[in-house]
Amino acid sequence: MTIRTPQLRYVYAVCRPFDGILPEGAHGIGGEPPRLLRHGDLVAVVGAVPAGEFDEAPLRARLEDLDWLAGTARAHDAVIAALTTVTCPLPLRLATVCRDDSGVRRLLEEGHDRFVQALERLDGRVEWGVKVYADPEPQQAREPAGAAARASSGGGGRDYLRRRLQERRGREEGLQRAEDVCRRLHGALAGYAEAGTVHPPQDARLSGATGVNVLNAAYLVDRERSEGFVELVGSLSGEQEGVRVELTGPWAPYSFAGSTEGGA
Repeated sequence: MTIRTPQLRYVYAVCRPFDGILPEGAHGIGGEPPRLLRHGDLVAVVGAVPAGEFDEAPLRARLEDLDWLAGTARAHDAVIAALTTVTCPLPLRLATVCRDDSGVRRLLEEGHDRFVQALERLDGRVEWGVKVYADPEPQQAREPAGAAARASSGGGGRDYLRRRLQERRGREEGLQRAEDVCRRLHGALAGYAEAGTVHPPQDARLSGATGVNVLNAAYLVDRERSEGFVELVGSLSGEQEGVRVELTGPWAPYSFAGSTEGGA
């Protein structure tokens, strides 16, 4: 006898009804193609997920597993990216789960006005990400072997401390240059975009990026004005020693979707 594993409904996004179907290859969590569940003037994009992973108690434990979390986020993002090619989706919070189709319909009913307002604000717009890094100063020639041992004796010690002081000043100057670029860049980009928001600096242990993340911002831009936005970033970034500007996008407007209620 085959025992069926209980299935929950994972809700990726909310959008308006649209003609056509999701693009081929829009596979979500577990490789399961999502489906569209229409309720009134809204559509939820949903997929079946096992209760053994996504019910309340096991989900809390899974959210501490970075490998599982990264895989789930990639599958979630893949569905949103596919949706963005055919409509303007409102991405929901990662791991928004409902018990069944009736729970999804309740989610749409209870959040109806909020969803509609958000969709109206995001329609025809995309998100661009801009990060500014203060890169490490170019590494000076390494100290000869035994330099540390000589640091406590005479001129060797004074030279060692002088070099350390110069290195510290170099880092401080690099951070100052990066902060100057941030102020100029963010002010101009926020004025060009429909909206802008600044996120906490990204942890290099998670991103793998080199340098110190000084600015981690997102901007909501009309799709038709995106080319001008990209050109503006390029013109304002300039060539600053030890400062790196990173532009990513266009993405679905995650940063401007607003808070999302939990499942039902």
